Amino acid sequence: MALPLPLRILNVLGFLLFATFSWVQRNDIDPKIYYEPSSLDAAQWLLFYGLIAVLFLVVLFRPFPRWLLIVAGLACLIEMGRSAPGLWENLFGDRPFTMMQESMAGDDPRVELTREFFGALLAFGAVALLWWERKRILPRTAAA
Repeated sequence: MALPLPLRILNVLGFLLFATFSWVQRNDIDPKIYYEPSSLDAAQWLLFYGLIAVLFLVVLFRPFPRWLLIVAGLACLIEMGRSAPGLWENLFGDRPFTMMQESMAGDDPRVELTREFFGALLAFGAVALLWWERKRILPRTAAA
């Protein structure tokens, strides 16, 4: 796919960002950092961010099917839905809003859920960007 240089640079940055997000998820199974860590949850987020990173990488070389973007977008919406109650509690609950905490203690999971919500929202924005690129650039390259 012949992307213009600014979009190629943006996609490389998107790949690096989401690959870093995916790599950082490996610490979610560390009991020194997290209270009762979930390996399944950490693996799910690692794969989730990894999928977005791979999409940014693949689009540099070739178009991919639209259904893949639909799956990625649905994954983002599902993750946002799963973490939205924690964000809601963080915004409107009895305790003041915070996204910082020394550790993810089990007595205040709203902090982690808030971070997860914004991570999924960022990933959804990335999928929207890739959708826009595909819609705008793919018809031009197909006609050439």
